[in-house]
Amino acid sequence: MLLNPSLFLLCGFSRGLRGMAMSTATGTFQLDQPLNYRGGARVHPEDGDHSEVIYEPATGREIGKFLFSGEKEVDLAVQSAQAAFKIWSQKSGMERSSILLEAARIIRERREEIATMETINNGKSIFEARVDIDISWQTLQYFAGLAGSLAGQHVQLPGGSFAYTRREPLGVCAGIGAWNYPFQIACWKSAPALACGNAMVFKPSPFTPISVVTLAEIYNEAGVPKGLFNVVQGGAATGQFLCKHPNVAKVSFTGSVPTGMKIMEMAAKGVKPVTLELGGKSPLIIFSDCVLENAVKGALMANFLTQGEVCSNGTRVFVQREILQAFTKEVVKATQKIKVGDPLLEDTRMGALINKPHLEKVLSFVKQAKEQGAQVLCGGEPYVPDDPKLSNGFYMSPCVLGGCTDSMTCVKEEIFGPVMSILPFDTEEEVLERANNTRFGLAGGVFTRDIQRAHRVVAGLQAGMCFINNYNISPVELPFGGYKMSGFGRENGEAAIEYYSQLKTVCIEMGNVESVF
Repeated sequence: MLLNPSLFLLCGFSRGLRGMAMSTATGTFQLDQPLNYRGGARVHPEDGDHSEVIYEPATGREIGKFLFSGEKEVDLAVQSAQAAFKIWSQKSGMERSSILLEAARIIRERREEIATMETINNGKSIFEARVDIDISWQTLQYFAGLAGSLAGQHVQLPGGSFAYTRREPLGVCAGIGAWNYPFQIACWKSAPALACGNAMVFKPSPFTPISVVTLAEIYNEAGVPKGLFNVVQGGAATGQFLCKHPNVAKVSFTGSVPTGMKIMEMAAKGVKPVTLELGGKSPLIIFSDCVLENAVKGALMANFLTQGEVCSNGTRVFVQREILQAFTKEVVKATQKIKVGDPLLEDTRMGALINKPHLEKVLSFVKQAKEQGAQVLCGGEPYVPDDPKLSNGFYMSPCVLGGCTDSMTCVKEEIFGPVMSILPFDTEEEVLERANNTRFGLAGGVFTRDIQRAHRVVAGLQAGMCFINNYNISPVELPFGGYKMSGFGRENGEAAIEYYSQLKTVCIEMGNVESVF
């Protein structure tokens, strides 16, 4: 989510999507090929027994149907990955690096096509989708750079003996993605996995099943062994088949806390390592000595990216009382300027929410907030764009809530929509205690010109990602992950290598064996 905050306030498509009928206009996409990928080709699932409809968020229009994968299809995908793993794991780091670099090059070349596909798939603005695709190829490029440098340690022992460690791949890894960043999350999980020599079977969200198959095709085109990256489609049952499969060595999941808990339970029965990137209710703390204009931009970045459907969003905006009125006035003014509408238009900054049930859920949070005493300062209503073809899309106006207290549901629960809650505070000690009073711990931010206080506050925040005078900046070089019920394990950065590899210790005796017997 590496964006320039100032661009968020500002108010062509060159080639057809492979395997899809497409034009430049919203509302013309139609799915026409299978969405499973196994053994280097698109396939229909062997035992798909549930037909799921895909909707375009921008128009509410049905764009196709696909089958969920059953136990047999998941097993075939794992078998395909196992066969490819035997080849891939024997390649040198430099050989794996060159293939990942080629895949990154292809993604970069097809940037506009994939970004458009992503926008149609999940409703976010084309402006943001392009950034997601840039982060995706950068992720592959970054881990390609690490692949050739994976190494262990040499340890000298007494008498000339020595030991060394080997960093080895795990085997077949399962990746389970979310619908807010479908392509990017698949890259975040697959790039370090493949760099370490693993294979992967990936299950995207059933709401956004389309773009990950393109990633599978790109890996194949780049030269990975056929079957190294497979895609199975489905919901909870498909995910369970994948997590419970005896030949899956590790599970990496991005999604909700309840689902993450179930995955951890299933993985525990097979003693499998897991990486969990779950929900958040992150605090954004704004002190009175901040640069007000930057704090306002930061608050928008912390709340309205991808229609507010971002796990790390700083939706609890704590504002020091001395500037509460001035900040609130400016943030409402800026929020009201955000252009909502057709996500494929260049000047749109907020597109459609993922589906109708989710839109209704977010709106219900706003309604409940009003009932509990919060003030709706702007937005919080269904939004109908002027374009008739968008009239059935899942839009709402970005919302700012004032008069909030820590006990309100809108402050305690993750809304996962474009709803900002503003809360006043007086002292540093007070706000730090309130900021940490949550079961989540994914992210946190602070705006202040006092550099000592900035470092002091982020040191005290119980969160895995902290921001000082910015927000939602996640370059691939830095590890991403949470504390508490926001999960554990890390994606991106060198830290990710530890979660997709295992250490083997080898001891070598250079003299006579000594024995106590």
